Amino acid sequence: MKTLRLVSALLATALTAGAERVNVTVLATTDLHGNIYPYDYYTARPADRGLAKLATLIGAARRENPNSVLIDAGDTIQGTPIETIYEQYVRNGRLPLGLSLPAEGFKADPMMLAMNHLGYDAMTLGNHEFNFGLKVLDQARADARFPWLSANTETEPGSGRKPFAPYIVKTVAGVKIAIIGITTPAIPQWEKPEHYAGLRFLPPKDAAARAVAELKAGPRPDVIVAAVHAGLERAPGEGGENMVGEIATQAPGIDAIVFGHSHQQVAGQRIGEVLLMQPKNWGISLGRIDFDLERQGGGWKIAGKSSRLIPVTAQTQADAELLRLARPYHEAAERYLNTPVARSAISMDGRYARIVDSALLDAVQAVQLHYAHADVSLTALFNPGVHVAAGAVTVRQIAALYLYDNQLYAVQGNGKMLREALENAARFFLTCPEATCAAGPLLNRQVAGFNFDVAQGVEYEIDLRQPEGRRVRNLRWRGKPLGDDQPLRIAINNYRAAGSGGYAMFRGAQIVWRSTEEIRDLIVAYYTERGSLPEKSDNNWRIAPPAAVETLKKETGTP
Repeated sequence: MKTLRLVSALLATALTAGAERVNVTVLATTDLHGNIYPYDYYTARPADRGLAKLATLIGAARRENPNSVLIDAGDTIQGTPIETIYEQYVRNGRLPLGLSLPAEGFKADPMMLAMNHLGYDAMTLGNHEFNFGLKVLDQARADARFPWLSANTETEPGSGRKPFAPYIVKTVAGVKIAIIGITTPAIPQWEKPEHYAGLRFLPPKDAAARAVAELKAGPRPDVIVAAVHAGLERAPGEGGENMVGEIATQAPGIDAIVFGHSHQQVAGQRIGEVLLMQPKNWGISLGRIDFDLERQGGGWKIAGKSSRLIPVTAQTQADAELLRLARPYHEAAERYLNTPVARSAISMDGRYARIVDSALLDAVQAVQLHYAHADVSLTALFNPGVHVAAGAVTVRQIAALYLYDNQLYAVQGNGKMLREALENAARFFLTCPEATCAAGPLLNRQVAGFNFDVAQGVEYEIDLRQPEGRRVRNLRWRGKPLGDDQPLRIAINNYRAAGSGGYAMFRGAQIVWRSTEEIRDLIVAYYTERGSLPEKSDNNWRIAPPAAVETLKKETGTP
């Protein structure tokens, strides 16, 4: 028996040694959001992220295996001030605050310039590509020397719009690799209609299945990878903006999925035979999938596949040429961010602003109430690391209050809608019986902090001794208990209006007004005109009991 096993093992080894094999690598990024420099524009400090550092990791991976392709899964041209400044220039023909153009001028969209330099093979269309409108999207797309993919974004007949390719096929070391692009279909829920005019967003699983069928009938690739700008839903089939699991189970023939959108990271996970990987957002890590292929007949068969994430670290060197290409954009952004526009009488930071009412959040709420002419405003603290020193306040410090390029909406709601929204926000905390509120843990790590909205224009408390759905107590408006049927004009951002973050109560609500500018720009304009930020919070909301507040402060720590 032992002799038979030995002969079998030797025979298998001989067959393997005689087979023609090759290894190909797919390198991937996602949710870069305008990050080129390894730099946090809102704190003016170095940061271990961005394309300039990723370039070094990409170069090392290519040297290790030249048989590679490089792709991105979307949300690329929005996020940092270098993109904001450039996009405002494209949209308005001038820089904000009367700034002058750099002496070198702007040659192209900065992210496309950087990605061209790195030799990207393709990029999937993301939802944030639409934030600044179609003029900006089209310009960036024209600047790219690689295709923008989206199999489920369809051009309406007669619109005159250039269609998006559903996929590309590239031959690497004799192996045909297909890349299918899929975009989250929820864009019409988040964007103004003019930002996606002439486009329709089809069900992702159907578009993916159709693309696979076309590929198998035509080019017949050896490897099929889907680059999906959507997250991994909690259970396949839940749909909505995240549907990676659904694609993996209902679009057979896909070998691997690189995905994004949710700003998480997944080094490697499998749903059936489909390998899933999600690199970290902002260029914090590079994704790598390796396919081992063996010659079979006239083509190749996948013998094995694996994935991993390669992190950017403090020791990762930034690519000098990429820094040089992006320098005019970086310097223009710095001039803009360093412009003083207001003053603060006190020093403020966001360390505990998700636990106790803060003048920082009140500053945003005042802007939203003003421009939306609202009764109540809802917003979250997006950046707990924000700090405003007493004295002159620059655009940088004000912009740090609101990191995202969201628009402001006013929706027609009522007391019931507001109460449900606050109960949803309260899921950020765990329930604690009276005796355990001083012990913790009380932070619900399953709920992102940027989904904890607080309200202005009402008074209330969140009692953590109560079960989920019954925590909002003493909700009052204009000095009286707020009734469920009380009409309210509510100020929220476009993502909340679409129901994101569990705020389904706003989905379908009548939108009675929407801003033409991003909320961050409204904040800058508001305090440029008024000259000073709020000096203190009005303490209109609180967490109960007091012991829970102290426990939460300890859990939060320093940002």
